[in-house]
Amino acid sequence: MTAVEFISKSVSAPAKSIENTLQLLAEDCTIPFISRYRKDKTGNLDEVVIEQISKSNKEFDAIVKRKETILKSIEEQNSLTPELKKKITDSFDLSELEDLYLPFKKKKKTRADVARENGLEPLAKIIMAQNADDIDFIASKYLNKNVQNEDDALQGARDIIAEWISENIYIRKQMRRLFQRNSAIATKVVKTKKDDEAAQKFSQYFDWSEPLYKTPPHRLLAMLRAENEGFVKLKIEVDNDQAIGMISESVIKNNKESRQHLQLAIDDSYKRLLSPAISNEALQEAKAKADANSIHVFAGNLQQLLMAPPLGEKRILAIDPGFRSGCKIVCLDEKGDLLYNETIFPHAPQNETADAMKKIRSMVNAYKIDAISIGNGTASRETEFFIKKIAFDKPVQVFIVSEAGASVYSASKIAREEFPNFDVTVRGAVSIGRRLSDPLAELVKIDPKAIGVGQYQHDVDQVKLKEELDTTVVRCVNSVGININTASKHLLSYVSGIGEKMAEN
Repeated sequence: MTAVEFISKSVSAPAKSIENTLQLLAEDCTIPFISRYRKDKTGNLDEVVIEQISKSNKEFDAIVKRKETILKSIEEQNSLTPELKKKITDSFDLSELEDLYLPFKKKKKTRADVARENGLEPLAKIIMAQNADDIDFIASKYLNKNVQNEDDALQGARDIIAEWISENIYIRKQMRRLFQRNSAIATKVVKTKKDDEAAQKFSQYFDWSEPLYKTPPHRLLAMLRAENEGFVKLKIEVDNDQAIGMISESVIKNNKESRQHLQLAIDDSYKRLLSPAISNEALQEAKAKADANSIHVFAGNLQQLLMAPPLGEKRILAIDPGFRSGCKIVCLDEKGDLLYNETIFPHAPQNETADAMKKIRSMVNAYKIDAISIGNGTASRETEFFIKKIAFDKPVQVFIVSEAGASVYSASKIAREEFPNFDVTVRGAVSIGRRLSDPLAELVKIDPKAIGVGQYQHDVDQVKLKEELDTTVVRCVNSVGININTASKHLLSYVSGIGEKMAEN
């Protein structure tokens, strides 16, 4: 299967358009650039479809790379038969590939390995064939210094059979389907943590159970966080009798004496090997879906912040509010350049309200301020109330602005380069002011994850989150466009065809 054929299964686009898009992506063309300036090549594909092609191609590359690793490993063990090679080569399902590789995967010595070393594999094959009657008598022929009696021999044979069952591709597929359709996610509080104050925010999950496939992404992430913080124990459950019954139907062929030993091996295989592995797979698959859904939501939240309407070229007085440490004030001109900074103390414990009002009124007049931007952190509402009590000589608009990530920016290399002679409090206040005049131009300087795009942003796959958020920033910048005469190098670097090096120059 080629990359184009693989991508065509999940993306609705002509094969030629996919092929040309892949070529452009290989030439390091960005998605906004391709969607705007290479429509003749892509057949007018929009950026959403091009992004889908890019993601699907990465999946294809990951599968191809994994297949190469698996083939090389099995070949080094001199175990690669033509039939196995064909199965691996033809498969483009990661779960199936891992199942094919499982018997050859390097792992710690298992109970089955010990049994093989003790010469019990022929006995396991006899039991598995289900043709012999006097199994105890046959087992007596396999006694040695490590196998003291028939029970030891039969236990070792069952260990080998249990491993065979757990590595059977058909049975693993059966169990996967069962867990995907019928499993429940259950949580129980850790008794010693039940009364912890920090645990109470997860009290909903102290005794919880619901179908895994119905669990909303935010709830799954909450349960996983509760488990990671040690407040609950989490497990994925199915009807064990149903699972064991399905395996028995696949393995047991008749009622001969082998049946009881096979049934014991099946029970052991399911409880010790299959159930832990497949339940973990089911949880990881659900987590991956929850991550994808949440990352999509986070990207939407970021886009809303970036695409917020700019106030434009206005003179702004920005306030980073606070109580004990005071409110840091900065005055910015139409370009966002710093004109003046000061700290006032209108709130408790200092309560220098009258003096603070006088200073604010004076700054508004002196620097011809058009709007006031107040950060939405500590003391935000009190500061807004304080500002709105001031009688200005002219109309002044007052805005509450998200200050998420302002502290990260204030301590960053970018902020130090912009304001080498000012401390972090001044830089943070400047960021709050600039976010009002041009949110996009200011927020691109901050790691998107630091802006606070979602409640569980630290619980999802961080690599995929960064990739999606970076893509969102690029999409927004190229959608809005920039003023090339005034744009910072940080904003320029997101423009298709420019990049960091050219932006630096």
